[in-house]
Amino acid sequence: MKKFNIRKVLDGLTAVSSSSSSSAAQTGAAKENDAVPESLQSEHFQLCKTVRHGFPHQPSSMAFDPVQKILAVGTLNGALRLFGRAGVECYCQHESGAAVIQLQFLINEGAVVSALADDSIHLWNLRQKIPAVLHSLKFNRERITYCHLPFQSKWLYIGTERGNIHIVNVESFTLSGYVIMWNKAIELSTKTHPGPVVHISDNPMDEGKLLIGFECGVVVLWDLKSKKADYRYNYDEAIHSVAWHHEGKQFVCSHSDGTLTTWNIRTPAKPAQITTPHGKQPKDGKKPEPCKPILKVEYKTTRAGDPFMVLSGGLSYDTVGRRACLTVMHGKSTAVLEMDFPIVDFLTLCETPYPNDFQEPYAVVVLLERDLIVIDLGQIGYPIFETPYPLSIHESPVTCCEYFADCPAELIPALYSVGTRQKRQGYSKKDWPVSGGNWGQGTQSYPEIIITGHADGSIKFWDASALMLQVLYKLKTAKVFERARGKDEKANTDIVDEDPFAIQTLCWCPESRMLCVAGVSAHVIVYRFSKQEITTADVQLLEVRMQCDPSNLDSPDAAGDQTPTQSSPVLPSPQETEPPATASGQPSAVGNTSSSSADGLRDNMPCLKVRVSPLKQSPGYQVELVVQLVWVSGEPPQQITSLAINSSYGLVVFGNTNGLAVVDYLQKTLLLNLGTSELHSPSEPIQRQPCSPRKARHPSGALCDSSDGPNTAEERCKSPNSGSNSPCNSDDERKAKFIEKARMSRKISSSSEQKPNSDWGTISSRKHFYHTHNGTSKTTRKSVKLAFPPRNSDHNMNSKDNLFSRSRSSSVTSIDRESREAICAFCFCETFPRKLADASPGPCLLVGTTHGAVMLLSLSVPSGDQQRLLQSVEISSSGMVTKLKGGILTLGLLDAAGAALPAPYEAWYDPNASDEEKEKEKSRWRRPASPPSSHDGHDSQFAVLCSEKQAKVLAMPSQTRVYKHSITESSFVLRADVVEMAGVNCIACFCANGHIMMLSLPSLRPLLDVNYLPLTDMRIARTFCFSNLGQALYLTSPTEVQRITYSQDTCDNLQEMLSELFTPVETPEAPNRGFFKGLFGGGAQSLDREDLFGETGSGKASRTLAQHIPGPGNMEGMKGAASGVVGDLARARIALDERGQKLGELEERTAAMMASADSFSKHAHDMMLKYKDKKWYQL
Repeated sequence: MKKFNIRKVLDGLTAVSSSSSSSAAQTGAAKENDAVPESLQSEHFQLCKTVRHGFPHQPSSMAFDPVQKILAVGTLNGALRLFGRAGVECYCQHESGAAVIQLQFLINEGAVVSALADDSIHLWNLRQKIPAVLHSLKFNRERITYCHLPFQSKWLYIGTERGNIHIVNVESFTLSGYVIMWNKAIELSTKTHPGPVVHISDNPMDEGKLLIGFECGVVVLWDLKSKKADYRYNYDEAIHSVAWHHEGKQFVCSHSDGTLTTWNIRTPAKPAQITTPHGKQPKDGKKPEPCKPILKVEYKTTRAGDPFMVLSGGLSYDTVGRRACLTVMHGKSTAVLEMDFPIVDFLTLCETPYPNDFQEPYAVVVLLERDLIVIDLGQIGYPIFETPYPLSIHESPVTCCEYFADCPAELIPALYSVGTRQKRQGYSKKDWPVSGGNWGQGTQSYPEIIITGHADGSIKFWDASALMLQVLYKLKTAKVFERARGKDEKANTDIVDEDPFAIQTLCWCPESRMLCVAGVSAHVIVYRFSKQEITTADVQLLEVRMQCDPSNLDSPDAAGDQTPTQSSPVLPSPQETEPPATASGQPSAVGNTSSSSADGLRDNMPCLKVRVSPLKQSPGYQVELVVQLVWVSGEPPQQITSLAINSSYGLVVFGNTNGLAVVDYLQKTLLLNLGTSELHSPSEPIQRQPCSPRKARHPSGALCDSSDGPNTAEERCKSPNSGSNSPCNSDDERKAKFIEKARMSRKISSSSEQKPNSDWGTISSRKHFYHTHNGTSKTTRKSVKLAFPPRNSDHNMNSKDNLFSRSRSSSVTSIDRESREAICAFCFCETFPRKLADASPGPCLLVGTTHGAVMLLSLSVPSGDQQRLLQSVEISSSGMVTKLKGGILTLGLLDAAGAALPAPYEAWYDPNASDEEKEKEKSRWRRPASPPSSHDGHDSQFAVLCSEKQAKVLAMPSQTRVYKHSITESSFVLRADVVEMAGVNCIACFCANGHIMMLSLPSLRPLLDVNYLPLTDMRIARTFCFSNLGQALYLTSPTEVQRITYSQDTCDNLQEMLSELFTPVETPEAPNRGFFKGLFGGGAQSLDREDLFGETGSGKASRTLAQHIPGPGNMEGMKGAASGVVGDLARARIALDERGQKLGELEERTAAMMASADSFSKHAHDMMLKYKDKKWYQL
């Protein structure tokens, strides 16, 4: 036995040393494989976040810049999302993670102030592509409740829970010595505290008057110059919000009893008007019945008509169960707009930023708990605008996600063309009002598609190109099934408690556009893409009876890296062993199709009922075949854990804890239905794991026992969107919880065990299944009998020691569930089915299990289109190839040069088009045939295998291990993919401990290991996926998708690729005061706040009140300004434009001054000449 070293040829450095022993033949193969060049190095990788899409999770506040047209949304977890025009989005995060309670824009200044629940305020700089905090101020002794920043002012008013108001300079973020104390604002005779400050605003026509609203119902008009209260307005009910009329003579308050009070500022004794918008008015003139609180009111005026009053809440208490409403009052009309979710906040968008002018409202932005809508106030019926942002990701909870980068160029236009027909009608015809910012100018131009599966059975295709996200097409898989109309019809869906149509996993071939979907109700649907609408009379249905493992055997435990001896028994197809059908076409003598077995248990029943009425299928993805697993002797079918489709072979394969099934979707037949133990080669010694004892339940011919107690069915019924956030203490516990709950595609749940048999020398099993012949509705049962030679005597179950009674202990059956071997990975490929030197590559299927075993099945596919439809595909087993630690995650194939060998595919053609058009499409997109591999007795391929613990590379066809790498010992890998990076392939891994790793191929040399994201949420484990060209994504919250990159080039160009929030826009002119208002002082009164609030006028503030914290924004701004040639040019151009504009204005003013001086000189000279010779008495 010899040892060998794996060397890197390019740089001559030793990367990995292998300590495993191998044979002399393996050593020779390794020496040859050392010559494979590898161009990927560690400097090609860097990990960073790019963009975040979706609706802000748990929104709490909102603000709008009416000049820049930018919308900001704060959340309860301290996130800040900024939106501009379509494709302009930005995500920021406060370090503390405290809830954002209020946002205030510095209008047209490229900055926003955020107030958090931890009593801190932050100034964000939006003039850079990645906004950063410039200043922070943390209050130590008082809680912040409300903030107000007047337009074109640098002084921020901050109200506190104690009722005091402090003033902050937003330029330096320092406190002013000017403080409005609550005891000076209220009347001296008041004996109770007025409560927190709930509103602050200045009079639109007089900046020196500040309106302060306290929670108890007291409103104070404060004179800033004289530092005293001018008027106090008292009401019995608590105040929630206050809104000014633009003339500054009236204001409106909303109260907790559902009333609105209108006050004239000079008559504080009583309100000028009291209204209850949704209250019932008694006939006897009494006070209306109280209603729910009006949480917010806005009062906006127009020049040509009646003002708008918009409010949220205020419904009567007798409207139990009614959804949240937004009320729009315009003149005598009142419109009540029902919302799908509770209202968090709303803003009325107006034409002018000046509060002392007619507001001219044109839209209302409504922030809901799970949606964002904009209402058009300018059209009858108040239609909503069509949202250009990808805010509907969470329309139904996301259950699975796949990412495809560098797709065929024609895919996105094809999906968009069929998706445009699905758009809703009735939207506003105006342009989206939030239109600020500019798109990025990056060079990333390859098409990217994201596919999301949802709990309601829908699938969405998204265009993710150029760091944007736009929905292309939506597919509803639930249309294939009958909807349950009553409780009695839900009996068959016991496998899931809710969401029976939820998507569990999906497989998509971009080249052939074939789509295969697996749902939680143990069903598989095959879709074809067509541009033409069709009506399907009968949905093609195939029912499969997958039973529990008849021998309850586990995979052989291959010690170390030894490769077992293999043979190739031909697995008989179901057609070859089918008993002859009767003349009447009824099922064969095996048994009649029934809904219950002889003992009354549910049997041969699917979980869902496929619709029998004609199905109208719109252009897009159309149903080709539905495959359903059925109940077996009272046992529900196990959920599908793995899925694969190949358009070139016309096959679909899926597996679960009971085994795998291969379906020919062209002939609509089942080709193979095998248990996991039957996949192993018959010559291999199959070892039996100890299992929990159970009682033999019934003497019938059923092979499966009942489920493991009441809790097992509940666990099995969980939808993929259910998870647990409980911490895991040990590696085994984490693996059990993460794999079973988070990774539904590798779920290991066992529902049945095999009862003892009196004769175990020959293991025979009958696999029953149903399929449709020629689209007819009749079902035919077929059976397959697989005979194996006798096992070793150690496993003979005739001994009395093994014939013990079986208990129903739930603790022991849970161990059984963990020990069961499930199918968890597939890979269609063209490789060598045997080890023989003269073997030639052919169609094969690699199969991976949760116990780390990798098996190989050889496929004999008839050549030619006609032969393919007439002859069946033959499948033979090549036995186990190797075994790894942990469950198999991904399988792949490389050629001798280390390049990936993708699975063969069929070019897309429209199945509903004419034969001539089909041939035209096929010839247009025909894939060039790959030349056959000439190995001359040597290995010419590499098989790449990655499990939860380690990765291996095998030489094919010898199946000798040439490279091995232990990925992790303390944790386990959740997701692994073979991806392309800079034209070279590598393995990308995401571990449960948050590490993201990259391994080179074929040498498995570590290239990147970053502790990126500690896994605290099952959602991340379920949705994390890698793609080519350095892209990856995961669902960071129930409503948001986070995209990341592991490419150094993408990180370097990120600044240019990101969108720009701030654009230079001229501030609108202030409203004209008019001649008489200017003459008699009727216009807006200005205030010199610098003299009033500055250090000279008010003194210094207390140092213990708040702590100033400098932010990293300046350094980040310098970094952002220093990176990106395009950004530099754009900024230079803007600076030149501004400088040129200022120089032009200066030149005009200079010319005007020169003209004025010349005129003055001329007039002076004329006066001198006129009075030059006159005496003083002649004047």
